Amino acid sequence: MTKRIISVSVCLLMVFALMTSCSGPKQDKKKISIVTTIFPEYDWVMQILGDRKTEVDVTLLLDKGVDLHSYQATVDDMVKIANCDMFIYVGGESDFWVEKALENPMNKNRTVINLMKILGSRAIEEEGEEGEVHEHDEHVWLSLKNAVLFSKHICTELSRIDDKNAKKYLENTANYLSRLTELDENYSKVVNESSFNTLIVADRFPFAYLCRDYNIQYYAAFDGCSADTEASFETIIFLAGKLDELGLNSILQIESSNGKIANTLKQATKTKNQKILTLNSMQSTNRSDVEKGETYLSVMEKNLLVLKDALS
Repeated sequence: MTKRIISVSVCLLMVFALMTSCSGPKQDKKKISIVTTIFPEYDWVMQILGDRKTEVDVTLLLDKGVDLHSYQATVDDMVKIANCDMFIYVGGESDFWVEKALENPMNKNRTVINLMKILGSRAIEEEGEEGEVHEHDEHVWLSLKNAVLFSKHICTELSRIDDKNAKKYLENTANYLSRLTELDENYSKVVNESSFNTLIVADRFPFAYLCRDYNIQYYAAFDGCSADTEASFETIIFLAGKLDELGLNSILQIESSNGKIANTLKQATKTKNQKILTLNSMQSTNRSDVEKGETYLSVMEKNLLVLKDALS
């Protein structure tokens, strides 16, 4: 059914594009257009643009609180992707719709950036039941080291598209990379000075890349892309046993959680006094949050404070 919907959308896109190309005089393109799927990509672009952000048309597709796993592109989204100068997407399992969206571009010079492809062999393999590997973990943005890699690549491509402003983009990127690297070093310092090195997560856990960066161990109720909302009795008992065994004082969840599993897990421990802390995976961050001043760095800074508390 989903593939059918996508096919219909593509047909509508082609009709729309044909109609608009034949209606009235052709207008000169005034702005470079960049389409991003998720908030981190959007913010990296804005940081690289700097004071030129008002001169470039930047679109955030996942802008209504819908996360990567449940997003469905609209006809308008497909038109924007077909006509843009640069399209940035994650390239994981949830981006199955992108292949159709990239067909028949109206802008033949469009640049496409696939984050998973940039990461290549460094992508983490996500395990399913009984250790079976079924996909690569697509939450690649939750690593400051990856953010450095992706920002460099975006800068290179943007500088090629808009070479007259390349110097500005390179300067902005250098400053931004310095801030990312500084925060990365702060993460390392916090982890190295912490009493514990293990996280217990009563939720799906998209922070595998972050944990790999700093050699943090973790046990989670579900894998990063799981659609499950109820943990089994065996899972609760296992996680509670780990909390008791390691003497951990915190239980983690992500921002979309209702807290039910975390509270059930807490009551299954011997002490029943663990704090429930929340890490922000930025999967539902939208333009409203941006207008309030939220940035990729600000979210990762807050996550560092949560991590420091969880490991203390």
